[in-house]
Amino acid sequence: MTASNPLIDQFARRVSYLRLSVIDRCDLRCAYCMPERMTFLPKAEVLTLEELHKLSLGFIARGITKLRLTGGEPLVRRDMIELVRALGRKLGHGLEELTLTTNATRLAEFADDLAAAGVRRINVSLDTLDRATFARIARRDMLPQVLEGIAAAKAAGLAVKLNTVALKGINEDEIHDLIGWAHAQGMELTLIEVMPLGEVEQDRFDHYLPLDAVRESLARRWTLSPSGHRTGGPARYVDVAETGGRLGFITPLTYNFCEGCNRIRVTATGQLHPCLGGTEAVDLRAALRSADPDAALSAGLDEAMRIKPARHAFAIERRGEAPTLARHMSTTGG
Repeated sequence: MTASNPLIDQFARRVSYLRLSVIDRCDLRCAYCMPERMTFLPKAEVLTLEELHKLSLGFIARGITKLRLTGGEPLVRRDMIELVRALGRKLGHGLEELTLTTNATRLAEFADDLAAAGVRRINVSLDTLDRATFARIARRDMLPQVLEGIAAAKAAGLAVKLNTVALKGINEDEIHDLIGWAHAQGMELTLIEVMPLGEVEQDRFDHYLPLDAVRESLARRWTLSPSGHRTGGPARYVDVAETGGRLGFITPLTYNFCEGCNRIRVTATGQLHPCLGGTEAVDLRAALRSADPDAALSAGLDEAMRIKPARHAFAIERRGEAPTLARHMSTTGG
């Protein structure tokens, strides 16, 4: 595999951004993400540290320049930091950015190690600043640990961006305060529409909050101006004049952003999903464990580019509707 053979799909979109899940397990049970009694994968099905590293090197050789480690919660994996250190050595040698998405419950323990390995910014999932609301959403009373983790990340020199799922009837009245708090702390915040992935106890329709309505509400309080800032992800940004901060919107349901998609995802079991909202998949674990893993991996990446769809098919249109896809976000990789 050579860098002269970049990943380009049938719609001439160049793929340069990999979201790699290192584990499906999580120490929270966010109600919009998974059921309370979530069944996680047997350890034997999850890629080993060596396989995750080899897989990452194969992607970098084919032109992946940005790599985000995800889960589940990546920091619950015991050998996670060893993988970060190994991948950090590729920075400046094909890899331009190594990032992480975390719920921050264990971030205080690992923030310094992440920074030392070359991570410069992280995304932290945070839907509320109210402890009771956090416990209601996450079904775990761990907001103090999350805030401690965010503080530790900032102290380590990591740029922190918050990801907030907008939930009708749960945190919608808190969104203004979350934005104000984040910007006062020097952090960006991105709002996300709830995604219909996997069966959960609640009906997502009841809590689906379209971000066009949220933006209208925000514009009545603050001066929002379009920003040309891009991170390689699906968010579109505005600058907030009154706070001096930047606000992102990820709108899989109200505004399709697929025309510029440069992303692919690989699960902790090595299943490559060319589209978060599609059923297409390529088994890279089988490729890694084949007699000729380099050739099999190269062929698998070519197949992924061939089957990557033009757009996702996410929809939340009525109460009682089955999720668009049966697999959970924690299994797919955030």
